[in-house]
Amino acid sequence: MPMIIFPNGEQKEFECPVSVLDIAKYISTSLAKSAVAGKVNGQLVDLCELIIDDSEVNIIRDKDPDGIEIIRHSFAHLIGHAVKQLYPDAKMAIGPVIQGGFYYDIDHAPFSLDDIAAIEQRIQKLVKKNYDVIRKRVTLDEAIRVFSERNEPYKVEIIQGLDKSITHVNLYIHEEYVDMCRGPHVPNTRFLRHFKLLKVSGAYWRGDSNNQSLQRIYGTAWNSENELNEYLAALKEAEKSDHRNIGKRLDLFHMQEEAPGMVFWHAKGWAINKTIVNYIRERLESFGYDEIQTPQLVDRSLWKKSGHTDKYSENMFVTHIEGREYAVKPMNCPCHIQVFNDGLRSYKDLPIRYAEFGCCHRYEPSGSLRGLMRVRSMVQDDGHIFCQESQILSEVALFTGQVFQVYQDFGFEQKNIAIKIATRPEKRIGSDEVWDRAETILQDAVKKAGFNYEILPGEGAFYGPKVEFHLKDRMGREWQCGTIQLDHMIPDRLGARFINEQGNKEVPVMLHRAMLGSVERFIGILIEHYAGALPTWLAPHQIAIMNISEKQTDFCRDLHDKLKAHGLKVKLDIRNEKIGYKIRENTLMKIPYLIVIGNAEVESNQLSLRMGTGEDLGRVEMSDFISLVSNDIQCKYYSPSVALAQKQHDGI
Repeated sequence: MPMIIFPNGEQKEFECPVSVLDIAKYISTSLAKSAVAGKVNGQLVDLCELIIDDSEVNIIRDKDPDGIEIIRHSFAHLIGHAVKQLYPDAKMAIGPVIQGGFYYDIDHAPFSLDDIAAIEQRIQKLVKKNYDVIRKRVTLDEAIRVFSERNEPYKVEIIQGLDKSITHVNLYIHEEYVDMCRGPHVPNTRFLRHFKLLKVSGAYWRGDSNNQSLQRIYGTAWNSENELNEYLAALKEAEKSDHRNIGKRLDLFHMQEEAPGMVFWHAKGWAINKTIVNYIRERLESFGYDEIQTPQLVDRSLWKKSGHTDKYSENMFVTHIEGREYAVKPMNCPCHIQVFNDGLRSYKDLPIRYAEFGCCHRYEPSGSLRGLMRVRSMVQDDGHIFCQESQILSEVALFTGQVFQVYQDFGFEQKNIAIKIATRPEKRIGSDEVWDRAETILQDAVKKAGFNYEILPGEGAFYGPKVEFHLKDRMGREWQCGTIQLDHMIPDRLGARFINEQGNKEVPVMLHRAMLGSVERFIGILIEHYAGALPTWLAPHQIAIMNISEKQTDFCRDLHDKLKAHGLKVKLDIRNEKIGYKIRENTLMKIPYLIVIGNAEVESNQLSLRMGTGEDLGRVEMSDFISLVSNDIQCKYYSPSVALAQKQHDGI
């Protein structure tokens, strides 16, 4: 007779084993109607799950966050159901939930847009049938037999690759269609109404380019029509803000097939890149880092010693020179240890902080490349701190505070910065004792810095746990950027030693850290976050000077030189075009300040000022304008139009 404990603490003893659905019915009829699953002792389960022992039970409704995830996962199965009806020879691979939606990988000839429309229409017909989704728990042999008979080789391969401790799997039956999943899933398709198939792209089986190429159909699903429409509207907004489109429109960069995953920076894009790197360089110097530079090609034996070859060999570019095998460096850490090793180090020297804007190359499958967000060649604001065990806590806490300072300069408010601590992965080096100590230190350090954090189980690096800094952009998307990782392992493998207080050699602890991560990717994030209208200090052109007629040309040239002398990035637009055309064009180029010069401005020696956002702020004195822009740049993230309006109100 199981004792059921409800979320409010109440208890109820049932006379025999009871299903989650029966418990929902016991609570209320309305709850049972909206229930899609249950949570038993913290584990999500189907409504049909039978509870035998005393348990804590929570009912998951369709509108709950977990309920939405279950609805999305069930929609992935509906893709399979529809595809197999329309294209019986298609072979189904995997269909997981992702942020905001789901996808299914399918072995089939490329799907056209008409195919996707047909699949969506078939799903709409299926959900209207309100059929029950039936779960059947079977042995592995039974599951292999089912999918072998159905000619589903990917399902068979998944089953054969399961851990030996697993003896049974769940089959989910959608009328004549059968899929396999951990679950849970909705009990009936009446919960599946509000969805949209979004796109199709290529993917490789298990993410390996040596494997079969598959078709990946993406979709989204929500609990209401309003939520779906809001999400689709947000996607349209995100598409307008896609950094690849903006980059082309603003003439910032391009990519091409002759160098896949490599960036061709144009002058204005490179100006943004240089501004960011120079800013980080100045901050690092003030934070006590020594900037170094290490080689691009290093004998591959170094990566074998460090352990990176076992983890990253498929992502490394390798070349052979004079009988030796060299790797194009995929990361900087082993090279930084070589700098540390070149000389005798004392505990009095620690901590030693190295920084490098090192160019790294990593192979990424061509199907995964996406503009600046996923590249094969990247520059990282990389750094490594060599310290003693007793210094870890203060170094991590110090870095955490520094990261928040930097992100705020880029316009990300503290409430939009999340800290997550990634703990030991299944495949790792080092003892559990070392990992226990490292994970505890990182958590204590973040607490010491005064911040909350979330745990990401199993997502640490192979050599140590890490703190991750996630930024939320204006569209609500999260981007993992900065990180600090605690490493007791690789310095020992590569022979790093210092002389401790007792005069003995000791292995230093190494902290891998980056504030931005990939500079390319961070620029892509900024472009999308600001829709191309970067803050003044980052803008490739901060000011555009435009003349109304040829009569003001000399005045504009002189003004251009004066502003340039103050270190401002100025564009001189004295083309023989109408002023309205020039204002519009420079506005579309997202230039923060637009100066218009006509005869009245020449006579009064003033500037007619417009903002890139569209406001006409009238005439200002040049000295006031220079002061305004200089303060804008110095303050980093700033609202110049508001500041100028306030200054005018105060009587400039």
